[in-house]
Amino acid sequence: MAYATRLVRILTISASLMLAGCQGENAEAPWVAYHQQLADDLSIAPIERSDIGNIGAFPEQRTRLIPVEETREGMLNIYALRECQITSLIAARNNQLGRVAPPSQHWLYERELWQKLDACWNSDIPVNLSPENRERLAELTRLKTEQLPAVSWNAIFASEEWVKSFSRASHAWDIRHLPDMKQPLAAVDYLQQMVDAQFSQTWQQDSSTLENHLKNLQERPLTAEVLRTLLLATQRLTEANRYLNAINLTSETCLSAWDSSHLDNLEHRAKQWLTAINQLIDAQQVPTPTAIDHYQRRWLSLQNPRAPWQQFQQVRLEHAELRARLPMCSTNKKS
Repeated sequence: MAYATRLVRILTISASLMLAGCQGENAEAPWVAYHQQLADDLSIAPIERSDIGNIGAFPEQRTRLIPVEETREGMLNIYALRECQITSLIAARNNQLGRVAPPSQHWLYERELWQKLDACWNSDIPVNLSPENRERLAELTRLKTEQLPAVSWNAIFASEEWVKSFSRASHAWDIRHLPDMKQPLAAVDYLQQMVDAQFSQTWQQDSSTLENHLKNLQERPLTAEVLRTLLLATQRLTEANRYLNAINLTSETCLSAWDSSHLDNLEHRAKQWLTAINQLIDAQQVPTPTAIDHYQRRWLSLQNPRAPWQQFQQVRLEHAELRARLPMCSTNKKS
């Protein structure tokens, strides 16, 4: 009988691990092991596990971008402002390569154009321009100043690298082996610097640095992985809580030691990443598009009780309280 029971449990674990292999990186393995530990401690049937739902789809491009009117100025008019040193810059933007440049390069162009226009307007150059050209410079400077925050927003939210971070074609982490987040965090920090310094004349952008950081973001869908790992942890803890709530306590009831440090690490990494993502969104100097605002509150928020972060916090606290009701099993008893 004992052999048959053990065989059933082995088959149950094997089936669960096969499912985990399909989900990527064996994310289910530590939860299968923990559920089995609880079942052994409490002498109950294997804990039933449900499939984990996916995260919400990232908003479509048309709903997450901010319309920016294209600026049209003839080259003769631009040439009249040649002392502002914008002629070659605009010519490069208007050529074939410039028109198909990725959002990140368009961002760099627009910021450099604003820097040159702003510096020119605040120099001695305007007094030497004709009234017509001085008005043209004033209007162009005003327009580019007004548009730059929207350009900054669009450069991030239209970039393939950023969008892939929220991909639903992603997997939860194995909480025993969390990824190194140093480079992705540095990438988000650089984007934050660019947003914060978009109207600075002293902070100098660097194209290769920006592209390298975006490449690091593209390595894996980190935001989606964080969210899916929180969903998985929340669901598996909820299932364990259901059993701990339902058991009949006796003098023999006890629990084996459980190393929860993996959850501590997950909590730290998830909060670190979600904080960085939220700060970058909130730092933008434009009204957040409705679709992004809804997505942020539903999935990325650290305060919304319905968002994955708070759901994980709540169920983890409940689990700790339920475990605290029961004594630890002595070594002799469990052997």
